[in-house]
Amino acid sequence: MPQQNMAFQDRFNAQEENTFFADGRAMRTPVEGTVALGKMRGDNVGFFEGLDESGNYLVESPVEWTRDLLYRGKDRYDIFCSVCHGGTGDGRGIIMTGQYGYVPAPTFHSDRIRGLPDGEIYSAIANGVRNMPSYATQIPVEDRWAIVAYVRALQQSQNVPEDEMQQYDVDLASLKEEFRIAKEEAEALAAARAASQPVEEVSASRGEGLYTMYACQTCHSVDGRVLVGPSFQNLFGSTREFEDGTTAMADEDYLYESITMPAAKISKGYINAMPAYDYLTDGEVNSLIEFIKTHSEN
Repeated sequence: MPQQNMAFQDRFNAQEENTFFADGRAMRTPVEGTVALGKMRGDNVGFFEGLDESGNYLVESPVEWTRDLLYRGKDRYDIFCSVCHGGTGDGRGIIMTGQYGYVPAPTFHSDRIRGLPDGEIYSAIANGVRNMPSYATQIPVEDRWAIVAYVRALQQSQNVPEDEMQQYDVDLASLKEEFRIAKEEAEALAAARAASQPVEEVSASRGEGLYTMYACQTCHSVDGRVLVGPSFQNLFGSTREFEDGTTAMADEDYLYESITMPAAKISKGYINAMPAYDYLTDGEVNSLIEFIKTHSEN
């Protein structure tokens, strides 16, 4: 006879009932006042939570930034963060630009993100934010601060002032010309590919599918509810007021720009949290516009 004693052990699975205890739970909470080995925090809320004594985010990391720390941060970032946030922190990670239905991650290189305190970036890793889950169970505290340091390094690498670049042996004019040529070649290739493709469908029904696929409903309602961004209800044809005091009519051109370059005009009362959907085709963007139109009376 085969021995089944290892297959049928006298134990309890997760969430299983155990009548030995008065509350019937097999999963027990730690004894009050005990701390798991290595989990003693004391009063060091700055290190463990990214907060100061007043409960505000720490402006600067409590961890000294060293070369080893940055390399550790890069290693952890490449594993846990790059799939969404991209190798350079531009929010164009592999699962953000495909047909996966994720809300694209924001770029680290906007003024808003560059201006965040270190503790807030740490908190996003530890606790999650909006659609980003918490990585507390996967990334230890020390590694979270290492990732914060690497994010800051990425921001600096992508935002070097021209006068600072001139201190080094770099031919900026040549780099700009190479970039211009590469951009023109890429645009020409994209235009050639587009010309060889059949004419794209542009319709409100397609736009509705895209609205769901790209999770636009997370930030934009269609019934007037104010979420992260303006509602699509009666958006088309309305007058928009921006943070710089200017106004504009929400016509097709405005909506196209808002989808592909959302940072160009920031509506008053909203933060610049929307990523650029500049990788969508003209047919996709125009279909989204047609969908928005169906929710407007103008």
